Amino acid sequence: MRKLNVLEMNRISVDEFKKSKKNPLVVVLDNVRSMYNVGSVFRTADAFRIEAIYLCGITSCPPHPEIHKTALGAEDAVDWYYHKEALKTVKMLQQQGYEVLAIEQVEGSTMLQDFVAEPDKKYAVVFGNEVKGVNQEVVDCCNGCLEIPQFGTKHSLNVSTTAGIVMWEMMKKVKSEE
Repeated sequence: MRKLNVLEMNRISVDEFKKSKKNPLVVVLDNVRSMYNVGSVFRTADAFRIEAIYLCGITSCPPHPEIHKTALGAEDAVDWYYHKEALKTVKMLQQQGYEVLAIEQVEGSTMLQDFVAEPDKKYAVVFGNEVKGVNQEVVDCCNGCLEIPQFGTKHSLNVSTTAGIVMWEMMKKVKSEE
């Protein structure tokens, strides 16, 4: 097997990305403190053609060298917005017709692999702070919670790892046809 070179990968330009049809999924980052995590989420959102990222609370915004270090330019392709309060963002997205799901370990959460997306429905997923998770008031406002099953001694994953797993699973369930 031979690794593909950059030209063989047929990557689209930032302009082509901006004009392309996106998957009906939005990401909300609720007080994510690490700019490296923010950059990683941008890069994954680019890979899966996510509609947009909402950066809330203390979550840093581009342009910033630490975000760019892991985003590698994806922060220029993926649409993003800053809102001071995640709670208001969740309510706004719900008014726009999104079903908003917190990614959190709660009573009655749905395991990610068991989630069934409804056809023609738009979804938003909320990821929380590296230590405290998604704020409880935001969890309370969401339409539901998804949880990644875990089987080891730790019961948490890095937020950028979690975002990658969730975006991949959600993208498979809601992917727009090209």
